[in-house]
Amino acid sequence: MSATEIIKDLKARKFKPLYLLQGEEPYFIDQVVDYIEHHVLNDGEKGFNQTVLYGKDTDMATILTAAKRYPMMSEYQVIIVKEAQDLKWPKDGEGSGKEAEVVLNYFEKPLPSTILVFAYKYATFDKRKKIYKTISKSGTIFQSDLVRDYKLAPWIEEFIKEKGYKIAPQAVALMAEYLGTDLSKIANEVEKLCLNISKDTTIQTDHIQKNIGISKEYNVFELQKALATRNVLKCNQIINYFAANPKANPMVMIMANLNGYFTKILKYHYLPNKNDAAKELGVSPYFIKDYEVAARTFNDAKTFQIISLLREYDLKSKGLDSTGNVSDGELMKEMVFKMIH
Repeated sequence: MSATEIIKDLKARKFKPLYLLQGEEPYFIDQVVDYIEHHVLNDGEKGFNQTVLYGKDTDMATILTAAKRYPMMSEYQVIIVKEAQDLKWPKDGEGSGKEAEVVLNYFEKPLPSTILVFAYKYATFDKRKKIYKTISKSGTIFQSDLVRDYKLAPWIEEFIKEKGYKIAPQAVALMAEYLGTDLSKIANEVEKLCLNISKDTTIQTDHIQKNIGISKEYNVFELQKALATRNVLKCNQIINYFAANPKANPMVMIMANLNGYFTKILKYHYLPNKNDAAKELGVSPYFIKDYEVAARTFNDAKTFQIISLLREYDLKSKGLDSTGNVSDGELMKEMVFKMIH
């Protein structure tokens, strides 16, 4: 089940006695936990029937003792174990067999009036363990996977759509380029954006610039377009802007984005069917023309050379293979000059 599906069931008051929310992406886990914590019980019920524990500060015996209690003046009690990855879990075939047996016995027949939630973040629970298999039979297990780079723009677009807004493809790309894969950060920025824009307005790059603080003219996205057309003046203007605003435009982020961009150009060169380019490159069809232009500007040999340049200057920016104390701005100017010529 997805986080959205779990929350839909929770809203319909369809509860499971056990929830194991696990995976490397904390955003979706937090979504489910926040809903359970703030909406399953009303304010009058929470005082006696809601318990929030933390993995590093509790143990399984304490959790099960609480789980076996019956609710007071409520149909349910809720127990949330946050940071459950720090909890000492019984191991199959190790330690006290009695402890593991007690845990498994409860998980096999959990109290229906208790909603026990484990928020196991930044890691994946071992599916081979008896505990995992037992919870999967009597409760709900949610796998929260990281959103990969190529899926980030579609995720942002869908997230904004769910809020009743529309966003232009270029604005989506700009957000994806600059906000990275921290979904919590993206969600917060979108919330701020939506407060300042009416639902009948399509979100454009101007809105992103004004409300999120990303420059419309001087960003990696525009640098890529300038490189693709060998626009020397524009490239230099953008690099000078980056050099003057290093905190907002760290070289490590710029290098990562350029590396991804030229890797896609190289892949485009070797696509047997260019009609499938959007799917194969993992980009919106809106941007395929940009890759066509870039591929004409940089043949496959030049693209290989540029990717090597990016690796070389990435090392230099980290203080390796560099002569003297050269600023990131100077390194970028030198690198871009070599890319274009």
